[in-house]
Amino acid sequence: MPNESGYVEVSRARLYFEQAGTGDSLVLVHGLGANTRMWDSQFEAFSRRHHVIRYDMRGFGHSSLPDGSPYTHTGDLMALMEMLGIPQAHVIGHSMGGGVALDFALAYPQALNRLVLVDPALGGYSWSEEWVRDWEQLITLSAQVGFKAALPRFLEHPLLAFACQNPEVKADLKKILGDYSGWHFKNTDPIVDLEPPAIQRPGEVKAPTLIVLGEHDTPDFHTIAEILAKGIPAARLVKMPGVGHVAPLEAPKELEKLILDFIETH
Repeated sequence: MPNESGYVEVSRARLYFEQAGTGDSLVLVHGLGANTRMWDSQFEAFSRRHHVIRYDMRGFGHSSLPDGSPYTHTGDLMALMEMLGIPQAHVIGHSMGGGVALDFALAYPQALNRLVLVDPALGGYSWSEEWVRDWEQLITLSAQVGFKAALPRFLEHPLLAFACQNPEVKADLKKILGDYSGWHFKNTDPIVDLEPPAIQRPGEVKAPTLIVLGEHDTPDFHTIAEILAKGIPAARLVKMPGVGHVAPLEAPKELEKLILDFIETH
């Protein structure tokens, strides 16, 4: 699918990227444990009408692991865009990548055209006790037996359980997440968080913003979506029926239409 792939050198790291197509630039940002393949369907669809870039964030996929030096995912993304000669782009992020995309909108507003947040995380959000308990159990298990051995338990977590009712989606998730090293569950990530965090600053996001939420996503992600929909001045929230947390895999065509309609409406 890509007409170019390779690596760019950013601050003490190498980021793997792929790009294809011509026109307005779109950047796709994956979630925790995932990589560029999370966006296979969207990358192909969008590249027919736009210039599309997808990349592995530092610590994921083919990109290098953190080396102990402080960094930010937003700084990495800005450096990638500069290396590729992209002054401004629509930025589309899923899950953790949605949190990165939102932080990017706050840190580098001049480089953003429109913002799409698909079941996004949110910097500074206080997760529910149930979420923290279940997630800490998974992290402990992963540290003990390794992420690949713990992967079946991750797929049973409420975050992914609804999506995994579809055998094809479950198979795709097993392949994508199966390539993750689990580094973040065994090491201290030297990432520098945005300050003040995004949860305190939604009103600063001036770009038109589309928030996409799966009907069957977890309560925490419903809460986050509502916070952002109320706080971002030019935000629109769309709930996808019959979808859990992984819309790029669960309902790719519907998600692609939502995004294209949004970024192509002037």
